[in-house]
Amino acid sequence: MSDNSFKHMSVSELQNVMADTSPVVVDIRDTNSFASGHIAGSINLTNESLGDFLREADMDAPVVVCCYHGISSQQAAAFLISQDFTEVYSLDGGFTQWQTQFPDQIER
Repeated sequence: MSDNSFKHMSVSELQNVMADTSPVVVDIRDTNSFASGHIAGSINLTNESLGDFLREADMDAPVVVCCYHGISSQQAAAFLISQDFTEVYSLDGGFTQWQTQFPDQIER
């Protein structure tokens, strides 16, 4: 698999998609950052929770990976593609961009 097999999604695109469907949004930031604020409905994916996530996830459901700025999420998205997920996106701009554009859609 090439690293380019995941797709990119802007925060605006994610907001539009979330209005229509329920993609799985996984936030790979550290637990404290996640606890202090995250995209509503997202789950914190850490090294500790990864095994359970891989066992329980729907491999065909759209998965959007969120990090701080949209850099680390690309590696995580490529990893999920390598684990046979079929529709994986890296959130461009990450949580920082989401927080700027949609401050009212953050859970704490």
